[in-house]
Formats: sequence, structure tokens, C-alpha cells
Amino acid sequence: MATVGILYPGHSAEDDFGALEARVSATVRLPVAITSVGEDAHRVDALLDLGRTERLADGVARLGPARPDSMMWACTSGSFVFGRAGAQKQAADVAEAAGVPASSTSIAFVDALQHLDLHRVAVAASYPRDVADHFVAFLTGGGVDVVSMGSHGIVTAAEVGLLGQDQVIAMVCAADHPDAEALLVPDTAMHTLGFIDELESAVGKPVLTANQVTVWKGLQLLGPVPPIPGLGRLFRGGR
Repeated sequence: MATVGILYPGHSAEDDFGALEARVSATVRLPVAITSVGEDAHRVDALLDLGRTERLADGVARLGPARPDSMMWACTSGSFVFGRAGAQKQAADVAEAAGVPASSTSIAFVDALQHLDLHRVAVAASYPRDVADHFVAFLTGGGVDVVSMGSHGIVTAAEVGLLGQDQVIAMVCAADHPDAEALLVPDTAMHTLGFIDELESAVGKPVLTANQVTVWKGLQLLGPVPPIPGLGRLFRGGR
């Protein structure tokens, strides 16, 4: 059984990972270390502080007893605001500190799209527009064509964590575009792991969510990703 260590900032949807582990306990363990948060705000300066090396290093140390095989910085906005080079360095620093392969949610989105051979996407972002634009730039730098983006202006992760299934499905449907091959939902503060299949049924195409791609990338760092029911096309095996 693989153990993917999750570095998670603050408290909003960290229980998404525990609930998934309970459903698929024979496949993957997902121990979570909560990293410190200065200000809970979807604002670029606050997000740069959120992803500081010192905050992540403290989380790495606290995950040590769980003996993770890989480690993920489970924060999209706290990685993409650093840009592609910055996000890669951030992941490399975590890997060096942990002594295991590591990555982040932002990197995972690009890698998951490459794995599925999908290139045109719509984005259903909970963030304010200026923060969401940084995600679009990150995707574009990875060769992804963002054909539309819905930005919902939610300022704090705590607010996002309160969104229910129906609200998330409505957000995804509103962001869909006929030219998009997939829908992206880039916020680890949003609960999604319990209804990925319902999201895909609602729009009739693959939906990649932050917590979903985080788990996928943590497993992919270790080898072929096992199929896991209920987690959408990304986890069905093949493309």
C-alpha cells in the first residue's frame, strides 16, 4: 500500500483526504500534516507567504512518523503564484527535506492533463479574478489552452470549504464551454473527492479537481496509478 503524505494549509477541506482513505484503505494511505497559515486570504501576497519554505519544512517534519513514500503540497494557489519555476523549486525543496519524491497540486494539474492527452480546458475557479489569472498563466506555460474561466471571488479558504455538492456542481456547469475537453476546479479548500463521478456526469467530460489530482500525482510519483472507483476518468486507468 502506498503512503502519500499531504501537506495541507490550515483547515477547510483536509477531511476530504481522510474520507477518501476510509473508502479505499487497501489502496493508499493519506496522512495529513496541517501547515501554518499567516492570513487566510486568496490574495497574492498572502499566498506567497502561505507557500514559504519554512512553513512547508515544518509540515514535512511532522509527517515524518507516517513514513510517506511520496509527499504532496496540497495547495494550488500557494504553488501557482510562484510561477512554474518557483513551483518546481518549491516541490524540489520539499523532496529534499522529506527524502522522498514530492510535487504540488498546480504541477499535478498540468501533468494530469498531459497524461489524459487533453489540451483545451475550462476553469471553475473559486478565487478572485486576479488570483485565478495566475492559475491561467501557470496552465498556459504548461502548454494548456484555457478557453474559458469562471471566477467566483471567494476570498478565504474557510468559505470555500463550506460549499456543498450542489453548489460545486453548479459552479462547474456554469464554467463549462463547448470547446473545453475538460473542466478544472483548482482549490484544495473545496470538498470534491466524494462526488467526482457526479461532476463528470453533469458536464459530460472529464473533471479534474485539486484534491483529486493531488492524490493522483502523489501515486504517480511512485509508479503506475491504480484504478480507484469514484474518482473519475483520471483514475480509471489508461487515457
